[in-house]
Amino acid sequence: MSNSMKEENMFLSYLEDYWDIYVGVICVALAFYFHQHGMDTLATIVSAIAIGTLSLTVSEIAEILSERFPEPFGSFVLTASAVIVEIILLYMILLQVVENPEVVKTVKGGIIAAVIVDMNVLLGLAVFVGGLRFVEQDHNKDTSSTYTTILLVASLALLVPSILNESNHTQTILYQVSMILSGLLMIFYIIIVIFQTKTHTHFFKQTVKSRLFRLKRKLKEEHEEEEDDYLFEKFNNFGLIVVIFVFIAIIALSAEIFAHDGMQLAEEYGISHGIAGLIIALISAAPELLTAVKAAKNDEIQRVINIAMGASTVSILVTVPVLMGLAYVSHIDLTLDFSPLEIGALIFTIILAWKTTEDGHTNYIEGLSHLMFFAAFTIIAAYY
Repeated sequence: MSNSMKEENMFLSYLEDYWDIYVGVICVALAFYFHQHGMDTLATIVSAIAIGTLSLTVSEIAEILSERFPEPFGSFVLTASAVIVEIILLYMILLQVVENPEVVKTVKGGIIAAVIVDMNVLLGLAVFVGGLRFVEQDHNKDTSSTYTTILLVASLALLVPSILNESNHTQTILYQVSMILSGLLMIFYIIIVIFQTKTHTHFFKQTVKSRLFRLKRKLKEEHEEEEDDYLFEKFNNFGLIVVIFVFIAIIALSAEIFAHDGMQLAEEYGISHGIAGLIIALISAAPELLTAVKAAKNDEIQRVINIAMGASTVSILVTVPVLMGLAYVSHIDLTLDFSPLEIGALIFTIILAWKTTEDGHTNYIEGLSHLMFFAAFTIIAAYY
């Protein structure tokens, strides 16, 4: 083989392995250029692409890290990387409240939409794809039972400020209640982490691994040296964490442009706060979605359950308190009074997830049910 052909093959190999980094960095540069020249539409589009592609990079690096830990620790790494991106996006949008107070509704919509997307799009699509390929897939039913209980309690807790708002309480009371509630949610999450990692780790592990899963694991171990060609496979755990935060810092720069220009576009074109929240949730959940679908195709449905429900849990129990804290230090009054549509959709989503996963088996019709629910919610959010 000639040197030119080797160089071409090497270039194509690098392009295949690192296309997301190339695209992400180029889009960040373009986003800054378009932003500086007042081209809001192009700046919003390319910054969204930058966030999506670099979030995929973060997810892939986090997946390498997660594979070095047993469940549920592995899924923690993936959900943590995703929730950081989600918090950055929502916080950057929240900072626009100085120019447009209405963006608070978009932030609240984004919080709820994160769970709607994780539980209906991510879980629904992965279960649907896995069901088509394997007819029926098995998971640890204790996992879904525990997560749906946690999510139902957290959702009902979010009802408190909304009920008080309907009772004509002052904004001061709503703010105080929201702060107290966010503290309780964080305490609840800390106890849940202990439950997951110390006392009941068996609730979050696959009870029986499929033949396909064992075969793939064996083949992976046999060809471990070949997989080391990917640069980040050679990093130690600390190095991977540093790289993740470097990419998250770049994502934050893109998120600032997306928040500023995107909110102006949403107001200009009359995009509802519900749809804006869904767009934010879809952008931040895209890497997790790809990981979950890939896991379902590999007959790792337990990992899908851990990712989807774990991410949803973190989206409420961590995102809410952290955003409240960031709003406080930024002198922004953020209250947790959500609309009836948001709370209703959240509770019905959890009930649906409980019904589709309670027996420890999933099939494609259950995945399709979640996707249908999401489609109906999207239609309502567009016109609400």
